[in-house]
Order: sequence, then C-alpha cells, then structure tokens
Amino acid sequence: MGSDDSTIVLTDIKAALASAEQEASQKPAALLVVGGELNGTIFNLDQDQMTAGRNADNSIPLEFSGISRYHFKMYQTSPNQWVVEDAGSKNGTYVNNKRIESALELKKGDMVKIGSIALKYLPKGDPERLTYDKLNREANTDQFTGCYNKAFFNEKISLEVKKSKVTGKPLSLILFDLDHFKPLNDTKGHDAGDYVLKELAAVIRKNGVREQDIFARYGGEEFVILLPLTNLKQAFEIAERLRKLIEQHDFIYDGEKLKVTASIGVADYRQGVTTGTELFKRADQAVYKAKEGGRNQVQFFRA
Repeated sequence: MGSDDSTIVLTDIKAALASAEQEASQKPAALLVVGGELNGTIFNLDQDQMTAGRNADNSIPLEFSGISRYHFKMYQTSPNQWVVEDAGSKNGTYVNNKRIESALELKKGDMVKIGSIALKYLPKGDPERLTYDKLNREANTDQFTGCYNKAFFNEKISLEVKKSKVTGKPLSLILFDLDHFKPLNDTKGHDAGDYVLKELAAVIRKNGVREQDIFARYGGEEFVILLPLTNLKQAFEIAERLRKLIEQHDFIYDGEKLKVTASIGVADYRQGVTTGTELFKRADQAVYKAKEGGRNQVQFFRA
C-alpha cells in the first residue's frame, strides 16, 4: 500500500470515528443489561426521574424474582449526571457489588445490580452504546420491510397490556391484512408482491406512525400497530386514515399501477383483556369482520 493509499484509509477511519462520535452525542444516558435473557437490552434514561422494578408501570420494568415492585429510582442532578437511590426494596440495590444506603452519583461503567439483573451505566454521548443499538435493531427488525418483527411486537404488547392493567391508561391495537394479496402474487409475480410489502411499510412509517407507536410486520402480508395512550375512538380514526393512505397511494410496479387496499381491525384494552394475546385476538376478529363486510374497510371489536 502506497503512502497515498494509507492517507486515504486514515482519512476514512477518522471520518468514521467522527461520525460515530456525532451519532453518540445525540444519545441519552442509558442502562445496559449485562448477562441473562435480557443481555444487551438498553434502557434510555430519557425522563427527569425514572423507576425500576417488577411492576409494569416502572420506567424500567424488570419482572424477575428477587426484584421488588418498585426497586430503585434514578434522577438527574445536572444535565450529564444521574443518581441512583434504593426505593425501599426488600433485597437492596447494589452498585459495584456494594449495597447503597443513600443516593449515589453514577460514573461511567458503574454496575447497578438488583436481584439477578446487572445494569451497566453509560453516560450521555458514550459511543459504546452504538454497538448495542445496532445489535438491538438487527434482533428486533424484520429485515425485509424494516418494521419491527413479530417477536419484538409480542414482547411489547405483553408489556403494554400489563401497564394498562396497573395504570388504567388506554391502549389500542390496529391489525391489517392486505386484500387479495395472494392473487396479486399469482398474477403479477412474487417480485410485485415483495415491492408492495416494502412500499407499504415505507409509506406507513413515513406518514402513519407516531414515535410512541410500535409498527411491526406480524407475518406475510399482515401488519400491526400498537398504540399506547390511545383510546378506541382515536385508534379507529388513525386506522381509517391509514386505510385511505393505502388505497390512495400509487403502487407503481413495472410501469403499472397496482390496486392495493387493506382490511383493518381495531381493538383496545378493556375489561376482559388480561394478556397481549387476548388483545391481538380481538383485533383479528375485527379484521375478519372487515373482510366479511367487503374488504377495504375498518371495523372495531364488539364483544
């Protein structure tokens, strides 16, 4: 390798490092789970005060043995400094294997341990977290459409139902199937079907999903949107807007406009719903009603 080539490589490395530092600088402080089934999970410290514990309404819900309902709390003492304090837990909160008796300022790399869970403190802007962000994205994303995947959605709906049971706050689910997708695949080819799925996902991500929502591909041509803090009426209005968005979008494949519509079902958390699976089944029944009613419409679950 000549000196010019070495200079180019060095410049590229410096540029990549600068880009990583810039990306990291936008990231909040976080707790990184080290070990166990949640290994690599990142909890952003993005509220002024946060709590961790077994109850679903904690900022950091950790439903494991040895952890109290509300185990510890964290709060900022300055823009770049977080403090951890035990919240009267039964088994105590440990930092670097020492039980804390009062509020303690965290430093980069400090290990917070409760029960069998160990969480590593990463301060705001720490570039170490970028690796874990990438791994989490890859693990939780449907690589074909760029949406969240089924496994991630199932985890989230279970957690959000538990939160609603504890807090009483609204939660809704939108489930939709593309109409006549199999005939489209059969007549236009699988490449056309693949184009529709990718284009649909991109359109909805750009125009139909809020930051708080969980938009996932559940399987085949079936998609779901989980809507925290959203009641049934609001969810129905969002679903109808999405239906129109899909119907009116120009899906152009090989110079031809394809007819694409969706049958959409909406359900919400209410009495009788105890699990994420039950909420999903209600939305699925509403989709079935939309298909029975002639497709390209929104229906909501009726008990």
